[in-house]
Amino acid sequence: MIVDCAVYRDGVRLAGDRTPASVAAELATPPPTEHEPGGVDHDSVDGERPVPREFAWVGLANPLASELAQVREAFDIHPLTIEDALSPRERPKVERIEGTLSMVLRTARYLDATEEVDFGQITVLLGDDFVVVVRIGDAVRLEGVRRRMETHPERLHYGPAAVLVSILDEVVDAYGPVLDGIENDIDEVETQVFAQGVRPGQPTERLYYLLREVLQTQRATSPVREQVAALMDGDEVPEGAKPYLRDVADHLADVVDRSANARALLSSALEANLTQVSLRQNEDMRKMSAWVSILAVPTMIAGIYGMNFSHMPELESQIGYPLILSLMAAICFALYRGFRRSGWL
Repeated sequence: MIVDCAVYRDGVRLAGDRTPASVAAELATPPPTEHEPGGVDHDSVDGERPVPREFAWVGLANPLASELAQVREAFDIHPLTIEDALSPRERPKVERIEGTLSMVLRTARYLDATEEVDFGQITVLLGDDFVVVVRIGDAVRLEGVRRRMETHPERLHYGPAAVLVSILDEVVDAYGPVLDGIENDIDEVETQVFAQGVRPGQPTERLYYLLREVLQTQRATSPVREQVAALMDGDEVPEGAKPYLRDVADHLADVVDRSANARALLSSALEANLTQVSLRQNEDMRKMSAWVSILAVPTMIAGIYGMNFSHMPELESQIGYPLILSLMAAICFALYRGFRRSGWL
């Protein structure tokens, strides 16, 4: 669905309800010229991209193909760019096709109830005088971003690029609680791995699942670092908005480092768990071997006297039966004490 469709002039939202088609027609009409408040130059300086006085911000959530087709026709967006926005598993990337900058971001949120990470996607399509935001999933919602931006016209004054930077900031900030939840799960599973009396291999499934979530988080965050660096070096973001982009880059660096540390911790915990499983299996094998050795002696003696030969002197002795039983018990007890001292039992 189309969540919101608005036009902003000099950082202030214009009143009225609009559709993508009506917005495109409105943008085609030049706004009245007047003194620019806030000290922002709308003309290009030293080759920098000029900041538009008016721009459109269209937000879509889990859109239908027909709704995206309306947006494509209204703003003349390349079909391949729209195709990327519809794909829910697109790799994070930045590319420019026929004047439209497309930035794909993977969003994430931690679900406390199930101790899982829910992933989604946000695609930002940036033109000279428009920004189209396509959200798939509910991992990160953007209503708060629009409200905050509208209360700071001085930031919206920088045009569509300011919206892109604010969305980047929202997506990167959302990774923090995700990593908090994952790190808490890692602490729990580490305690489980090294706890006494835990059944062999019990934490293995959870370790693999956590490692998969960390890898997915890394695949979502690591490419964004390169994307932000490219935006810092390019002219898509005005110089006045780049301090906010630097702040995003700082937060992102922390997220990437935490993801790498979580992966290293999980890999170490997984190796430790597998080592403990092997040790416990060896311990079980030693116990089984010790009991087999203990039981082999009475089995051998009982087998000898169970052969039913006629000429076996002990068979006629009155103390033969208790003597043999006592001998078997003494040998078994001696073997048991020996295995106990060696740690096999």
